[in-house]
Order: sequence, then structure tokens, then C-alpha cells
Amino acid sequence: MNDNAPYKNNYDSCPLTFALTLIGGKWRLPVIWSIHKNKTMRYNELRRDIQGITSMMLTQSLKELEAYGIVERKQYAEIPPRVEYSLTDNGENLIPALKALADWGDKMRKLKA
Repeated sequence: MNDNAPYKNNYDSCPLTFALTLIGGKWRLPVIWSIHKNKTMRYNELRRDIQGITSMMLTQSLKELEAYGIVERKQYAEIPPRVEYSLTDNGENLIPALKALADWGDKMRKLKA
């Protein structure tokens, strides 16, 4: 993490905490999962696929995921402009961990029912 960060704690060196910082938040996981399911998506396809997300939150989530190297944005030189989003190799490497977490969550939900 950045040494100039205003807040530091004992968890800053924890790789799990770092990973959750990158993918945490209300909308990042749905964006990652939606792109994974469809391989490549355009902005409006994502907005329709993720119920309840606003344009502002989708734009912000895509920019953050792109900055973290999880999502790739490809713009084509066409009229009208076409932009597509896909997962990078780092994003694809995240999917097995998300599937394992989803399986664990499913088991925990069944225990509570």
C-alpha cells in the first residue's frame, strides 16, 4: 500500500485485505461477474445486466477495475465510437477464487436456513 496513505493499520500488509480492497464495494463484484459470464460487454449491456446500478457507479467501477488491471477497456476507431470491456488475465485468475467464495456462501446460507 502507499506509504503516504493517511491511514495505516496492521492489516495493510495482509494480502487478503489488499485483495478485498481491490474487489470490495457494492458494484465491483457484479461488474466482474457480468463481464466474466459474457466474455466481452459494452457499457449499456453491462448497465442492463446489473440491476440497480447507476451510470455514475458503473463508470466509476469500470475505471477503478481498469486501474487495478482487472478489466480491460478497448475502444474502436469507428463512428459511432464502440467501447468493449473484458477481463484481463488478472481478472480471469480471480474467477476461481470468486467461485470458491460463492460455494462457501451457498453452504453457509443453507446452514442458516
